[in-house]
Amino acid sequence: MITILDYGSGNINAIRNIYERLNISYEFATTIEQIIKADHILLPGVGAFDETISTLQKKGFTEVLNKKVQEEKVPVLGICVGMQMLADTSEEGTLNGLGWIPGKVKKFDKNLIPDKPKIPHLGWNSIEISRNCPLFKDIDPDVGFYFVHSYYFECADEADVICKTIYGNTFHSAVNRENVYGVQFHPEKSHDNGIQLLRNFANL
Repeated sequence: MITILDYGSGNINAIRNIYERLNISYEFATTIEQIIKADHILLPGVGAFDETISTLQKKGFTEVLNKKVQEEKVPVLGICVGMQMLADTSEEGTLNGLGWIPGKVKKFDKNLIPDKPKIPHLGWNSIEISRNCPLFKDIDPDVGFYFVHSYYFECADEADVICKTIYGNTFHSAVNRENVYGVQFHPEKSHDNGIQLLRNFANL
């Protein structure tokens, strides 16, 4: 069962459609009780860092998520802002992130990007896989994934990086530490690669 947190951020219906196609059980979670029962947690994300973190806090989700992820070691996948929330801090806001993977979220330096439109990073881009990870089983790195973002996650420890992408500079486009996974791109918009990645997460 994939528990998709519904906190008003992210294209959750597109994720639902993929899991229905794959015949994988899922539910949208809007309560603490649903999170308590979860064995896989997905954090979608489209929006601002502080707004998303604040929503988690107001709904009372932060404490139960910390318990599920850090103590029970339930697999969790953050997508886009959902990935950025895994960090300690973000240049986009003033609130602290969840801090499950040490690092900070930084804004792209538009002076390093030669082609317009410069920001956000929008569209398909390839990836360079940094290390073996079950989340990337049967993924084609040359085809890559679909991105929409102005900020990126900079890991404190290179060992937490799954893959990198070039956009002006090289940035960390997917991260993993133990049971915590994050991807900056949108698998729900990434056709075959995205479907395969969401299938891989369900199999963790």
